[in-house]
Amino acid sequence: MPTDIIMPQMGESIVEGTITKWLKKPGDKVQRDEPLFEISTDKVDAEIPAPASGVLQEIKVTEGTTVGVNTVVGTIAVDGESAVAKPAAAPAKPTVSESSVDAPPAVPASRPRTPAQETQPQASAPAAQDDEQETRSSPLVRKIAREHGVSLSQITGTGLGGRITKQDIMQFIENQGSRAGTDASVRTAERSEATPTPAAAAPPPRPAAPAPYPGDVVPMSNMRKLIAKHMIESRRTSAHVHCMYEVDFTRIVNLRNKLKSGFEQRHGARLTFMPFFVRAAVMALQQWPIINANIEGDNIRYHRHINMGIAVALDWGLIVPVLKNAGDLNFLGLQRSITDLGERARNKKLKPEDVEGSTFTITNPGQFGAVFGLPIINQPNSAIMGVGGITKQPMVMTDKDGTDSIAIRSVVHLTLGYDHRLIDGAVADQFMAQVKKNLETWSEEVG
Repeated sequence: MPTDIIMPQMGESIVEGTITKWLKKPGDKVQRDEPLFEISTDKVDAEIPAPASGVLQEIKVTEGTTVGVNTVVGTIAVDGESAVAKPAAAPAKPTVSESSVDAPPAVPASRPRTPAQETQPQASAPAAQDDEQETRSSPLVRKIAREHGVSLSQITGTGLGGRITKQDIMQFIENQGSRAGTDASVRTAERSEATPTPAAAAPPPRPAAPAPYPGDVVPMSNMRKLIAKHMIESRRTSAHVHCMYEVDFTRIVNLRNKLKSGFEQRHGARLTFMPFFVRAAVMALQQWPIINANIEGDNIRYHRHINMGIAVALDWGLIVPVLKNAGDLNFLGLQRSITDLGERARNKKLKPEDVEGSTFTITNPGQFGAVFGLPIINQPNSAIMGVGGITKQPMVMTDKDGTDSIAIRSVVHLTLGYDHRLIDGAVADQFMAQVKKNLETWSEEVG
């Protein structure tokens, strides 16, 4: 008997899931525990592993379909069984996506090949598309591959189970791209001394999937629907107020520049700015526990632990993994935990419990250049802190003798969005003043 592939229950409160992508097609060989399809639930997006080794025999539920947990979505024929590939039912009209836009048209077998086609390099865009179907990688990696005309089969993945990471493909493009035939058109500037003939040159790389044209109507993804629902619910629930503080971040910028190389060599992790913001917020939350509380009916729940939600921007939406018991971690523990949550969020490896239980949230629009933001509260939290971009600005500095001077300083703007039903303006301002002080007078050991 073939092995059933079922829609898993990703948490006690989850009753259904949407299949967003099949990573294999009927007739493909699969290994037990390798990613087989991707799902989206009201908690997380995740890759689901194959329950057995064999051949994918049938896909019963098409991409974009929402079904209840424990529903059979496909079957795997194990070794020795008949594995006649059965296609899934005809899917609905496709939306603009990587697979629908980039899939090349079928070429009749009788079409004669021209001399130019005979001499064209094998790793053209259609071949790269085939590589995408057979190689374990993220949508971002596949997008970079298409933009640079790179065949993923040329790259050895260093991620879990041989998965190709963003670092793998960027290193390949930088160090080996000049030797790859498929990169001829991309690397022309580096090889101008040996310009190929028109017949031997590779075609320009295929562009990434274009955005919908004005006037197009495309359905929302499951994640986008949930984001919209949660944002509207938050606006209706909380009385949003914002305050903003300007922070002299020079001390920490200089400290990070001094320590980042040695930090990575000692601990195998990049030193980023986020753990500084998290630690400063944790210290202030310990002094002002009302900011870490939330409303439950006519009661106020003061949380024993600080569970820090950290917003992560993805190609397909936004998710807030939670760093549990952040107050119990030292600086190195914060950095490692933040890096781990971010990587698992981008690789769809989060579990439902990884996005539950936050008591306070930090979001970082500054990474994209925003001076500051006015974030919406992540329910059921009562406050969220937005981190703006770090820029150099002239500031008036006063020395111990009271003499003023103008100096170039690294400055960041922090915004606190808070629920005015629970948090008074004076309390919010005192909390943010403490965060500002913690950052400007930083003295903790970084590691």
